[in-house]
Amino acid sequence: MKNTRQMAMDALLVALCAVLGYISLDMGFIKVTFESLPILLGGLLFGPMDGFIIGTLGTLIYQVLRYGVTATTVLWMLPYMICGGIVGIYAKSHNFRLRRKQIMFLVIANELLITALNTGVIFIDSKIYGYYSVAYVFGSLALRLVVCVIKAVAFGVVLPGIVKAVRHSLGLWKGTEEVS
Repeated sequence: MKNTRQMAMDALLVALCAVLGYISLDMGFIKVTFESLPILLGGLLFGPMDGFIIGTLGTLIYQVLRYGVTATTVLWMLPYMICGGIVGIYAKSHNFRLRRKQIMFLVIANELLITALNTGVIFIDSKIYGYYSVAYVFGSLALRLVVCVIKAVAFGVVLPGIVKAVRHSLGLWKGTEEVS
């Protein structure tokens, strides 16, 4: 069973995910959001279930607040749910002992996956709601990938320090090594 500190941390990360999603930078065809940062952190700290839950609840709150409930709400949540689970599975399979390079690779791979899955969701959403065009769905993909990689590298640089600090403050070092 989870301890109180871990549940409180999950709740904090859910709230942070919702806020970071809500205050995204919307620039027409490009939307820059930082909602994946707390999802990645939750997976790295606590494993797949926590990463999945943070991705699910954080993006659900953000989606409902920003867009309401639609036929595609769950589809927009899926990339982040999957990301939280994958990061958590990887971290747990390595006993949460990840080096900086592993975290960087994991973050970049998951941000690319989120971008690919979001492109699929844009395609499905545009077909359902009748706004599909190749230019709209795929025209900005190259620029979205560039933004994705820049964001992923930034996350990959800051996450090891954040993970180390949070693990230390929560007393999660028992039996694990610090991020190096």
